[in-house]
Amino acid sequence: MTGQQRRLAANRVAPAEVEHLPMCPLWLCRRCGQPWPCGAAKLALLAEYREEPVSLFLYLAGCLHDAIDDLHRLNPSVTGSAADMFDRFLGWPARHTRAYRVSTTTAANIEEASS
Repeated sequence: MTGQQRRLAANRVAPAEVEHLPMCPLWLCRRCGQPWPCGAAKLALLAEYREEPVSLFLYLAGCLHDAIDDLHRLNPSVTGSAADMFDRFLGWPARHTRAYRVSTTTAANIEEASS
């Protein structure tokens, strides 16, 4: 077998890994089966949107909207509370994105200035 034949055979045998993307309308991870965004998807999203946190929030807000529609259509009683859905899609990046953290000294300075 030539080098080119080995490369072609290897490409057929080893398919590309499935990324941690949502499987709609269930909103489960295609790779691990956990509710999306799973832990690996969150890490990948934080890395991808590292320099654009607002874009991350906009993307996830769109996903939240679609997930609420899809999950409610499938089974309205299992969709979950609005707070749970919000935390699943938008709550976690706020805890991990520096751009949206307010330090206590900044909050104290704002309070003092407004007094």
